[in-house]
Amino acid sequence: MTTELRRLRNYINGEFKDAADGRTIDVVNPVTGEAYATSPLSGQADVDAAMDAAAAAFPAWRDTTPAERQKVLLKIADAFEERAEELIEAESENTGKPLGLTRTEEIPPMVDQIRFFAGAARLLEGRSAGEYMEGLTSIVRREPVGVCAQVAPWNYPMMMAVWKFAPAMAAGNTVVLKPSDTTPASTVLMAEIIGAIAPKGVFNVVCGDRDTGRMMVEHPTPAMASITGSVRAGMQVAASAAKDVKRVHLELGGKAPVVVFEDTDIAKAVEDISVAGFFNAGQDCTAATRVLVHESIHDEFVSALAKAASETRTGAPDDEDVLYGPLNNANQLAQVSGFIDRLPAHAKVEAGGRRVGDKGYFYAPTVVSGLRQDDEIIQNEVFGPVITVQSFTDEAQAVTWANDVDYALASSVWTKDHARAMRLSKALDFGCVWINTHIPLVAEMPHGGFKKSGYGKDLSAYGFEDYTRIKHVMTSLDA
Repeated sequence: MTTELRRLRNYINGEFKDAADGRTIDVVNPVTGEAYATSPLSGQADVDAAMDAAAAAFPAWRDTTPAERQKVLLKIADAFEERAEELIEAESENTGKPLGLTRTEEIPPMVDQIRFFAGAARLLEGRSAGEYMEGLTSIVRREPVGVCAQVAPWNYPMMMAVWKFAPAMAAGNTVVLKPSDTTPASTVLMAEIIGAIAPKGVFNVVCGDRDTGRMMVEHPTPAMASITGSVRAGMQVAASAAKDVKRVHLELGGKAPVVVFEDTDIAKAVEDISVAGFFNAGQDCTAATRVLVHESIHDEFVSALAKAASETRTGAPDDEDVLYGPLNNANQLAQVSGFIDRLPAHAKVEAGGRRVGDKGYFYAPTVVSGLRQDDEIIQNEVFGPVITVQSFTDEAQAVTWANDVDYALASSVWTKDHARAMRLSKALDFGCVWINTHIPLVAEMPHGGFKKSGYGKDLSAYGFEDYTRIKHVMTSLDA
């Protein structure tokens, strides 16, 4: 007996629609490895329709007052809260995430972030008006940029969608959002919720694959392209957008150094770092993946971290005792497994290093020691539940090794020495430096990196301003 797959659809101009040519993609539940739904494989006609809808809706939405946009976003936040269980179920089916952790760790910050941007809509700041030349008054206007083409990733499908549409809509832009081809379900549900509140055409969802995203970025209508994804994808987006000088917002990979000094409370650091490394199966570009620990406490730290890993559980979404679920897809399981399979002879797997079960894409919490700075697993993003450990001799070496990767998104320093913490926060070339903690984010503070981790900021007033443009208006006082 064949189970009929659920049919997901695009959301364009206030209506749910199949792809114009009827093509679909199977959507797989990573817990089972089996398809549970189909999603549109959208082509040029679908992208054109969504861009036309967003462009048509833009003038009216642009001209709404900040208070009106705030009201819409606050209603969306309330609706997300009211329908939280539906969102949690869709996200868990998308990703295999634990239901309880999705309920406590994702829904509250998502709702808070929407409410933050609802408030930010009414708090735009700029230089004061004044006469900078005799007889002439200058003012600065902040305006929405226009239609925004946005591509969200599969590791946090709901939350990253919020990080995309909330600041864009708050600033007066209209949106065409593409979820990952492996995780469209929660985004389609969000479209249903938002569509009942926002004016038609302001928020559109186009499902599809890499080619669909390319069509969106290359389309002449959007004024801005925003993507959260891999470095490779970011480079392609930047190159495509350059052809017609679109604005680009890129949040790409990470390889966060976790620098642990000899005066650290080892038990507390291990507890926090293991959670920050394994949460969401390590599929987080800020994950605590690359530990640099002072040689004097290296062995004790590794032993404690390996013990913590062995006590960390992965499993089904309804198991309340698991920290994380499966990797997102078969390709990701192969990637993580490949890093471990290719480890050099001098590396030692202290814990994990294997697939869990034969159904779905589960991978054990893994700790690897004995690594050198030029090893593949140190230099490249694994994006899985794998924490590497290196031993350093002094502060200078720790800083050199921490910075010696292509990524520059997040980092952390663990020490009781305040002066050392301040020196490291300056020396570490990363967009975020946590001190004696790792991974907390708040709506008020910016999130974004340097180097191959991309440019532009998510969250905060800085992220909001990324979705605006600046216009100078000068008027004669003699007219």
